[in-house]
Amino acid sequence: MKIEIISGSPRINSVTRRVAIYLKKWVAQNTQHEVDIIDMKDWSVPPVQSVWITAEKAPVELQPLAQRVFEADAFILVTPEYNGSYSPAMKNMLDHFPKQHHKPFGIVTASPGAMGGMRASQQLLQLVPALFGVASPYMLITPAVDKKFGTDGELLDESFRNAVHNFITEFLWLSEKLVEEKVTA
Repeated sequence: MKIEIISGSPRINSVTRRVAIYLKKWVAQNTQHEVDIIDMKDWSVPPVQSVWITAEKAPVELQPLAQRVFEADAFILVTPEYNGSYSPAMKNMLDHFPKQHHKPFGIVTASPGAMGGMRASQQLLQLVPALFGVASPYMLITPAVDKKFGTDGELLDESFRNAVHNFITEFLWLSEKLVEEKVTA
């Protein structure tokens, strides 16, 4: 199974990216799944004008990004909270693609604040079904992200390990079931 983690912040020094790096390492070390990070800071996606129905329909410079999105079996959305919602850069990127029929989505929010992006998580719970995706009911809400994860994605706060484990385990269970169902259908 191919999993793309979408790190939603376009900021160069994003603390949210720390969680994406940790999740990538965890999945790579503990499963046989392919996993990578689509980092919004690496892609200059123009405001949406049309939906790219194939990778070849994307602008040439964005075809590698489009190929990764089309080939993904599952997504983990990792976002900071912007004014009570998720990353507009990530939303703009997702809007360039057709509906993601039956693809599983994990929802991860992160903030240096005490709420951890809780309001953004609620907004993502509305976005995923609009994309025709299936949201894992286990979300990873990460308050004080700068104290929980180091700049290289290392876990600094051992008390948070169980929350991460529960999120990943449940996301993978859902993803494996949905991808298996798609293959046998």
